[in-house]
Order: sequence, then C-alpha cells, then structure tokens
Amino acid sequence: MTPEAGGDSRELPTLALDPATLADRDGDLAREWLVTNGLGGYALGTLCGATTRSYDGLLVAATRPPVERRVLVAKLEEVVTLADGTTVELGTNEWADGTIAPRGYQRLVGFALEGSIPRWTFRLGDGATLEKRLWMEHGQNLTYVQYRFVAAPAHTGAITLDLRPFCLDRDHHGVTRSVPGWRFQVDATPMGCTVRASESAQPYRLLAGPGARFSPNGEWYLNLFHRDEHARGLPNTEDVFVPGRFTQPLAVGATATLVLLASQDLPPALADLGGPDHESVVAAAWERERRRQSALLARVARPAHESDLRTRLVLAADQFLVAQPHAPGADPAGNSDPAVTVIAGYPWFADWGRDTMIALPGLTLATGRYGEARGLLRTFAGFVDQGMLPNRFPEEGGAAEYNTADATLWYFVALGRYLEATQDWALLTELFPLLTDIVGWHERGTRYGIGVDPTDGLLRAGAPGVQLTWMDAKVDDWVVTPRRGKPVELNALWYAALSRMCDWAARLGQAAAPYEALRSAVAQSFFARFWYPAGGYLYDVVDVEGQRGALDWSLRPNQLLVLALAPALVPPEPARSILDMVERTLLTPLGLRTLAPADPKFKGSYRGDQRARDAAYHQGTAWPWLLGAYVDACRAVRGAADLPPGLLAPFRAHLYEAGIGSISEVADGAPPFHPGGCIAQAWSVAELLRILTAW
Repeated sequence: MTPEAGGDSRELPTLALDPATLADRDGDLAREWLVTNGLGGYALGTLCGATTRSYDGLLVAATRPPVERRVLVAKLEEVVTLADGTTVELGTNEWADGTIAPRGYQRLVGFALEGSIPRWTFRLGDGATLEKRLWMEHGQNLTYVQYRFVAAPAHTGAITLDLRPFCLDRDHHGVTRSVPGWRFQVDATPMGCTVRASESAQPYRLLAGPGARFSPNGEWYLNLFHRDEHARGLPNTEDVFVPGRFTQPLAVGATATLVLLASQDLPPALADLGGPDHESVVAAAWERERRRQSALLARVARPAHESDLRTRLVLAADQFLVAQPHAPGADPAGNSDPAVTVIAGYPWFADWGRDTMIALPGLTLATGRYGEARGLLRTFAGFVDQGMLPNRFPEEGGAAEYNTADATLWYFVALGRYLEATQDWALLTELFPLLTDIVGWHERGTRYGIGVDPTDGLLRAGAPGVQLTWMDAKVDDWVVTPRRGKPVELNALWYAALSRMCDWAARLGQAAAPYEALRSAVAQSFFARFWYPAGGYLYDVVDVEGQRGALDWSLRPNQLLVLALAPALVPPEPARSILDMVERTLLTPLGLRTLAPADPKFKGSYRGDQRARDAAYHQGTAWPWLLGAYVDACRAVRGAADLPPGLLAPFRAHLYEAGIGSISEVADGAPPFHPGGCIAQAWSVAELLRILTAW
C-alpha cells in the first residue's frame, strides 16, 4: 500500500480555514479532522479538542487490522505556563451539566491541513504563539502530537507545557463509566509511562522526549458530554482516566512531541523514541509522512483543468485504503499486490463489499494506485461464496455476511473499469473462471432468492426481513426499504455484467453465447416491464414482493444507474425524460435525494435516534456518491462534453465543514442540505474523484 520510495518532500498543499470562523464554540465543535494509519486505526476530533463522539480519540488502534478498533487515548488536556507564571488553558471540554470548561477554543487562531496533517495555532498572549501538529505512523498504531513554540517577544522566555492524557481502553462504539476501586495500572518510565486498564489488558505507551517529566497521580474525570451521540439517541456521557501529567519546558523555536503507541514494544525503526534523540526520530517520522503524501500526489497526472478539489480528494482517498492481511486467496504464488480493503466511512464503518466495489475506481484508478486496485479485486475474489461477494465483515469478528444482491455485480463494474485503465488481461484470465461461476450461481439461483426469473430473464431478489440492495436501512425487524422483487438498478447491473462477460469471453477465446442469451433476455423484457408511461420515468421495483405485476412507482435515483451502466436498455426519448425528471426532483447541491419530495414517505431531515435516522436514510436523504451515476447519465443521454455547470462548487465549500478536507456520507434532502452521517465516506470521495478524472 505504501507508494514507491523516493517521493519528493516538496511543500504539501495546505487547506486553511478562515481565522474569522474560529474561536466560535459551536462552530469549532461542529467541524472535525481525521488522520488515519493505513490499518483501519485513526485519530479523530473537533477543531477545539472537545470530544463530541464516542469515536473521538488521538489513538484509536486497529487491534486486528482493519477492525477491532479501540479508543486508547481520547485527548490531551493542554495547559501552558508562561515565563511570568500566567497559565493559559488550551483545551475545551463539554460536561454533562452543560458547563464548557476550560474554554481553550477562545485561543484558537489558526487551523489548516498540511496535506492531510492537521495543524493548530493558539494565541498565548503578548504575541506568543503555540503550534500543534498531529499525524500517525503509516502501518503502525502510533500517533505523534507535536508542539512548537513559534513566536514570542524577546522578553518572553521559555514556556512550560503541561499535558494530561485522557486514557481509555474500549471498543470505539462504546463508552466507559468508572466504578469504585477501578484504577488503570500506570508504570512510570523516565520520560513516559505504560498504561493498562487492567491486569489482563494489553498495555500501551505514552512517550515524551528529553526534558520532559511524567508525574503520576491517577484520577477519574467524570461525565464528559458527547453532544453528537446525544443527538443520535445514543449513550452520551463518559468517564476518562488521567494517569498523570507530562511537563516540559519549551524555548522559542523548539518542539516537544508526545508519542502514543498501542503496544509496549517500539518498532525497531523507532527504538530511540523516548530517548535523547527523541525529537530527531520524530523529525524523521514527520519527513517520512510528508514524502509518502507527496508520492501519492506525484502519481496523479495533472491536467490543465485540475482544481484544488481534486488534489484534496486524492489525499482524502488515501484514508480509506487499508491493509487486509488475512484475506483468503489474496496472495497467490507470485502475486506481490497488497492485500487491501476499503473502510467504507469514518468513524463507524468497517469494510463493506458493495462500498468497496463502487469506490474502487475512484480510490485507486483515479489516483494511479493500480497495485491496490489489483489487490482489492484479488482480495475480494477470495471471499466469493455461492456466487456472492460479502456485504460486510463484522467488526467484532465472525463470518462474513452475504446479504447483498448488488455487491457482486458491482465487482464486474470495478473489474471492467480496471481493465479499461490497465489492459491487464492476465488478471482477467486469472479471474474468468470465478466470474463464470458467479454468473452460473445467479442463473440457477443463490441465497436470499437471488436469481434469474425464467419467465422474463430479469434478476429477482428478496427474502423476508433481509435488506439486499444499497438502500439497506434496518431497525430491529423493520426493513425500511425492502425493495423485494426486481429492483431497477439490480437489473441494470446484471445486464452490464453480462455485456462484459460477452466481451471478455470473446477476448479469451471462450464461448460467449451463454452470456449473450442471458443478456438478450434482459434486453427484451426490461423496458416493457420497467417503463412507467404516466410518470415518464422507470418503476423502482417490479413484481414487488414476488407478486407478478405489482409495481413500485416511487421516484428514486436508482434508475440513473440504468442510464449510466446500461443505456442500451432505454430508448433515447424515454431516457431524456428520465434524466430530466430525476434532475428536477432529486438533484441537490450535495447529491441526489433518495426519494422525491412529493412522495408521502419523503423525509427531508436526517436527524434523531436510530429509528428516526434510518427512516430517512433512503427516504429523502441526499447522497453524494450518486452524482457519479448522474454525470455518467448526462454523458450517455445528452452527449454532454462538460460537467453540469456549478455541480462541484458546493463540494469545494464542503471541504471546509463537517469533516475538514473530505466528503460526508449524506446530506439532508431539504434545504439547507446540512451534511450528516459519516464525516468521511469512501464512495462519496471516490465518485467525485472519478468524475473529476474522467472529465
């Protein structure tokens, strides 16, 4: 996964927030930053440092990459003592009783991403400024938090930095509450400490450099408030353990770095951390990460029309590609491609089959990461079972789940786009027997009623209580959008897969006739079955619940995938009608609505507890990833030579809100289209990158 060595260390592109928008409590709490480590681990927080989610942490370690993620260090409480004895609190906390204390956000005068590395600037007073950076070691559950005393009047002298870590050891979905008599075990070392939550827990280390002093005390801070979890109807208060404090004097121009490591043992290359050469080792780590990110950007051709949005999305894409070291069949003899997978979204998703296949072209092909693309295709090939790709891999462990009707068909799309970009026919030869087996399973029938209906050649899918399409919200036993029957996009994907199989079989000298027969059956039935003449668009599902002739005329964006992936299925005039209708009713500044506003089931706000949110998830909420299909449809139907005017302008602004430098999962379907869901979503980033690269 690591880019080729030798990337230059030029200045990384900087995304800087307007200082006038900082030092605002609610604004600073609403905007978040994200750093990742290529293993599924991450660091996440708000601009002002207050924890608003259970997922917030400076060290969230993937203990079984890319899953089993544990929050170990939630944050650092930061206090600076000036030379005259004045103390300045830089941290911010929100407490369960509504108190905001301390109020360090009032000292925040600068925030920027250098590449994807966050940098804060704090005003200390009398012209003194403190700068803070945070990054992770790629391929390690290890975080660097570095402070630099940047500027001060000549008479100021050294400052003293006081850092108090908020320690935990829990799953990133949970919360911690203290109990009487429970104290973390803390073993002090000359320049740091080892922390463990109990005798049986895995220890982790906090290391400072020369001049630092660790003073253990060990106390609980009670009732921190997580406002975002409160808004989602989830447990919203937490207790954290503070093992002690690090103090270190800092002269003007000097740096001090606290290293957080999810292990008792240091990697060999970092053996001198915590020793006399601590800051030199940190400086080398900083340069390593700069070079790595520079190499990512160097892979991407820079056409004349390239925008800052594309550069930023290339860096954002890197955060989703992570190691999958134990994939079955992912490393055949002679294959040196990395075994990788895709984190669907931060902070709470792991890797999902559907999301991975939709995101693959944008995350890898648009960024020149062809080895990772091959690795992804081979990795997921190793998980195919009964002709199906997994829907998801449970984060808590256990067998892969196969409740998806479309992820497998998206595999054909991803492979097709990979082959178009690389002409890697050797990979096609390797995978073709598997592809043939997949088609056979779909023709005969596989899990959850997925299979070809011999009466019309269309693909049907559905089983009671199971969500199988990308509109997969489910609360307890309630499947919000069951879409049982013959979903419109499923049949477009099936037709597209069969079309590719015809071409690939011919290239490899294999019999194409079986695939041509299946494709022709779809072509003969599709338009007659799906065209809704009174509405001027396509039914969303036909033969609903398995009842012949039962129709779902909900106006949804799924029909765009027909125009994008299988335009031959719809005659030109109806295709124009479909695109016009979808454009008028579903297009928003941040994506396509999942349901027309005139529909009685439409919900324009994605808010509230899980039931309320999932009721809106695919019933009006807008999704950025669907813009890829919209743009492809514009090209197929209108022959458009340019992107629709103004299409990407809202996303340039969106880089500065929600998850800074990335693209959110969803947005409200009603004005003002507030972003929501995950602050960084793989297919949102990927599809924007794909259309930027293609146009």
